[in-house]
Amino acid sequence: MRIVIAGGHGQIALRLERLLAARGDEVAGIIRRAEQSDDLRAVGAEPVVCDLESASTEEVAAHLRGADVAVFAAGAGPGSGVDRKGTVDRGAAVLFADAAESAGVRRHIVVSSMGADAAHPGDEIFDVYLRAKGEADDHVRGREALDWTILRPGSLIDDAGTGLVRLEASTGRGPIPRDDVAATLAELVDTPATVGLTLELISGSTPISVAVKSVAGN
Repeated sequence: MRIVIAGGHGQIALRLERLLAARGDEVAGIIRRAEQSDDLRAVGAEPVVCDLESASTEEVAAHLRGADVAVFAAGAGPGSGVDRKGTVDRGAAVLFADAAESAGVRRHIVVSSMGADAAHPGDEIFDVYLRAKGEADDHVRGREALDWTILRPGSLIDDAGTGLVRLEASTGRGPIPRDDVAATLAELVDTPATVGLTLELISGSTPISVAVKSVAGN
C-alpha cells in the first residue's frame, strides 16, 4: 500500500514509517522543513515538504492522490503556544482530512489524544490543546467520504515497546510507549474493520494484533 503520513518527522511517525517500510509498504511523510528529509529517508520513507499551516487543501490533496491510507500524526508539540494548537492540532488536522476527501483517499487514521473534547473546560495550554484535538476529531467524524479511525493514546513515554496493550473505547488513563503506538497504528492500517471507531490506547496485557482484531470484531 501507499501510505501518506502528516507530521512525518514526529517521534511516532518516524517509528511508524520504519515499520511500514520494513514490511514493504510505500511510505511518504509530510514534513515542514527540508532539512528533516534525511531522517525520513533513513527509515525508508519518502520526504514530502509541505507546511500544513499555510498550504491549501488542493496543495495537500496533490500529495495524497494515489495513496491508499492517510495518517494524521502531526502536532504542535509540548513547547508550542495557544496559537499553534489552533493552526496545527486543529487546523492542520481539518485541512488534512479535507484534502484526503478531495483526493479520494477514504482510509483515514488520526492520532489524537486521550481526553480530547471540543467542550473541554479550562484556560491552560493543555486545555486549549484538548479542545483543539476534540474539534479536529469531530470534523473527521463528520466526513462521510472518509473511513476513519481515531486513536487516542495515553501518556506517551520513550520506554521500549512491549507489544502488549489495552485498546478499547475507554481504557482509563495510563502510559504507553511510542513504539507501541506506532505498532498499533501499523496494525490499524491493515484493519479496515476498525472504521468508525474512536479508541483509547494504554499499556496492557494483550498483544497488539489481538487487541486490534478484538475491537474490530465488536
